[in-house]
Amino acid sequence: MSTCSVSKGCFVFKPNSKKRKISSTADYFSEGNNDSEDSELRFDTCQLLWKRIKSETEQLQEDLNKKLYDNLISFLRQSHSDFKEKKTEWACRMKSSEIPAAALVLGVNVTDHDLTFKSLSEALCEDITPFVVSLRSKECPGIKHLLQKFMAQLMGCHIEVDSYEEGECSKASPNRMRCSVASLTDWYRNITKKKYTDTPCKKETFSSRHWEPPPVVVIFKDMESFTTKVLQDFIIIISQCIHEFPLVLIFGIATSPVIIHKLLPHSVSSLLCIELFQSLSCKDHLSTVIDKLLLTSQFPFKLSEKVLQVLINIFLYHDFSVHNFIKGFQLSLLEHFYSHPLSVLCCDLQESRKRVNFLSHNQCENIRRLPSFRRFVESQASKKQTVLLTDDACLKEETQVLLQDLHTYHENYFPVLRCLHAFTSSLPNYPLGKQIRELHCACLERKVWETEDYESAIQLVRMLAKDELIAILQKCIEIITLSSARCLGNSTEKLEEYLDHFKNLEATDDQEEPVSSLKEIQKKTDLYRLQKTLLEMKESRRLKKLTKFEMLRFEVVDFIDSLVRSYLVPPETQTLHEVMYFSMASTLREHLNAAPRIAVHTALNNPYFYLKNEALESNTGCISNAAPDICIAYKLHLECGRLINLVDWLEAFSTVVTAAEDQNSTVKDQMEEIIHYRDCPKRGFIAAECCPHSFCILLRFSPCCSLQHQLLGDLEVQGSQVRSVLVLY
Repeated sequence: MSTCSVSKGCFVFKPNSKKRKISSTADYFSEGNNDSEDSELRFDTCQLLWKRIKSETEQLQEDLNKKLYDNLISFLRQSHSDFKEKKTEWACRMKSSEIPAAALVLGVNVTDHDLTFKSLSEALCEDITPFVVSLRSKECPGIKHLLQKFMAQLMGCHIEVDSYEEGECSKASPNRMRCSVASLTDWYRNITKKKYTDTPCKKETFSSRHWEPPPVVVIFKDMESFTTKVLQDFIIIISQCIHEFPLVLIFGIATSPVIIHKLLPHSVSSLLCIELFQSLSCKDHLSTVIDKLLLTSQFPFKLSEKVLQVLINIFLYHDFSVHNFIKGFQLSLLEHFYSHPLSVLCCDLQESRKRVNFLSHNQCENIRRLPSFRRFVESQASKKQTVLLTDDACLKEETQVLLQDLHTYHENYFPVLRCLHAFTSSLPNYPLGKQIRELHCACLERKVWETEDYESAIQLVRMLAKDELIAILQKCIEIITLSSARCLGNSTEKLEEYLDHFKNLEATDDQEEPVSSLKEIQKKTDLYRLQKTLLEMKESRRLKKLTKFEMLRFEVVDFIDSLVRSYLVPPETQTLHEVMYFSMASTLREHLNAAPRIAVHTALNNPYFYLKNEALESNTGCISNAAPDICIAYKLHLECGRLINLVDWLEAFSTVVTAAEDQNSTVKDQMEEIIHYRDCPKRGFIAAECCPHSFCILLRFSPCCSLQHQLLGDLEVQGSQVRSVLVLY
């Protein structure tokens, strides 16, 4: 299906008469996968697990923003009550002349602002008012466009802005309305009158939960990006309506509230009654998300240390977007179920036990190939090794036990991790990190008790005061009590016993210096006797017996250290951890960390990498004539040195393209004619940028040209600098 025409046109190619096979989503999930066994079940498990995670994150988002929304609603309620009482006193009339405005500081995570404003608009439309307008700077380059967007969203009809430059006004059609203060007030008065008089209308506008009269809320999603003149004109225009109906402005700010006074002069900002609202910090939001998604045994899917570090680094060094972090988590989930055949067991414990019984022989062989299972087999007796490697039934029974152990490991790991974080999060210089995610990454990477940071943290914990220890012990008891770990039940009783000992401990001060030593220091003496006395005091202090508090504190620290050594072992030490842990950090980095220069070079130098066409596969150093023109020209460009001659370059390009061995004479003549139109200097020529980091080819055709062939022969482009040759004729 090709055309020989060089003119512009639209060509229709009819599809084949044969009906194409309709594939399901699960078929696409297994396409290209070498081990596609149980692909449909893996896809269903992945979808079900993601629905649970998505529901949890959405609920978490609502809970985190609930306080912010409640404060905004109370602000709207106050401004609404002021409007109702504005005609009673002169002071109220003066106050009502100002437009209530909420400065909503959301932070630099701009990609998350859309979700925040979407949920805010839904909350306002559901319970307060149906008149919510959301404006974005790229949609409002001028005051005319802003007014059109404002009136269109508010009234749901096409808006025409009055043009004062035109001498005549066009006739208004039934579905059009002029944008003016009078039309806006008339519209609001009429639509509220319909509600109060219960006049039947075609479309129900109000709800029984809406306020009466409902306010008009205008949201500027990105205030910093709006043009100053546009904002000033809109506020001045809309201030004329504030006496007719309640109006509230909400400014979305990413940087600082000072931007309001930078964009608006005093004459305009004096028309606003501004109140500041601060959203939750994006770092705190991320900590909460990690706490609810990763640091829990509720979801079986887990991330390895390197994968988690990739997602955290993208968050901290690129966008501060929690939404993108969740998308990266979703991509990890999808990649794990797509690439790992044993991910079919990455589900709840009861369901995984049932699925183990239906594993095929190939899946049993996949279990035997796991590195963690190999280490487990090597640690067993020789007879059991033979049974595990040959008998599938015995393997399935052992797999159920190992999955139970892995589930128990997670139930014990997270409470102990939180207890250790409670002890170390308030230490000076934070040797194990201030955030729990840092401690989690350290525990995933290696045995944390073998690091120097852990040793320094334990030494600092041994110097905590009595009040601090009591508060931390109470917190640890709450953590273990709320967890579902059965093995840690005795730990709760032990911590409660320590807590009672601390509370009943008498506040005795056994650290007073002996009176005799103090008297000796106060006496007049020489330097030698003073030094001798100080050394004796130091030695006596070293040999002094520990107090009851110090002994009890050492016992508590040793007990916490024993819990850490028992339950905070890295997941790589657990058998079958590959079933639940995604560890392909390089794959995730390729998807999320864009490298345009490397991608462009790979596409031009090896088009088979992306196109997957067998005709494009060639040996290293060879140039296939079936490759796209841009790839052929680029590889020929790489063969040149510092300077490149355009004529030689084009001749080499023509030689490579026409180098087909199995072409007949007719096809070859047609091919030469096409190449002639491509590179003949009388018709046009290729303009190129010969730079190692960027490459571009532009084709220029002309029916006639008076340029001489020698002109192109004299043009040379230096390869070490960015130079472009382009002649328009």
